[in-house]
Amino acid sequence: MQEQIENLVKLQAVEVERGRLLQMVKALPAQIAEADKALAAMQKQSAAASDALNREDSLRTKLEREIQGHRQKAARYKAQQDTVTTAAQASAMEHELQFANSEADRLENEEFASLERTEAYELALAAARKQVEELAAVLDKTREYVAGQQKEIAQQQAVLAGQGEQLRKLIEPDLLARFDRIAAHRGTGIARVDNQQCMGCRMGVRPQVWNQLREGELLTCDSCGRLLYWDPALAPVPKTPQPDPSVADTGRAIRKPRQAGA
Repeated sequence: MQEQIENLVKLQAVEVERGRLLQMVKALPAQIAEADKALAAMQKQSAAASDALNREDSLRTKLEREIQGHRQKAARYKAQQDTVTTAAQASAMEHELQFANSEADRLENEEFASLERTEAYELALAAARKQVEELAAVLDKTREYVAGQQKEIAQQQAVLAGQGEQLRKLIEPDLLARFDRIAAHRGTGIARVDNQQCMGCRMGVRPQVWNQLREGELLTCDSCGRLLYWDPALAPVPKTPQPDPSVADTGRAIRKPRQAGA
């Protein structure tokens, strides 16, 4: 039975490692997805800065046309001031001239503000494009790393699968079937008992079960259903008895009682 227990423990260690590697493989694509997501977000930010620059360019082109139109109007009104014949015409002409000049000034201020925004967008676009290049390189390296990890894990899985098959051949079929059934439900099929406690579910075992396990039997946990075993090699070493500090040693010789008639 002890040999069967040892093979079950070894098999479980192999299966646990295979499970760990499987989880690693499942998690690897997430690293690519995360790097790709970061790149896509920065590409979007870069595109937004580029679009903003284009809008500012279009806005300034429109503003320049409107400014030119108002300046031309102001020049015409100024030239026509010498031809007016009435005060009302002069007042109206002066009003149009002031409006054309004020609109041209206002639009020039908007154009200046657009230039300031353009400078900020240009800096943002340059920074975004640099980050896009860096994140693209990170994505390439992540893909290369993941491919290498997948290959390495596949090799490890192949070795573990071979070890598992060899161990399964050494275990009694009925016992192996019980182990597989419990492992499918609990994640592991066998658990060590330490200090009268199942290490699989952390529940205590009955004294009778504890005694039987220490005799080398393979039993079942009443709480979790796992197969239970005891490993004497992992049992705690008994502590060396220490002298009672309450009993003081004075070092004095014990006096003999006085005999009668002495």
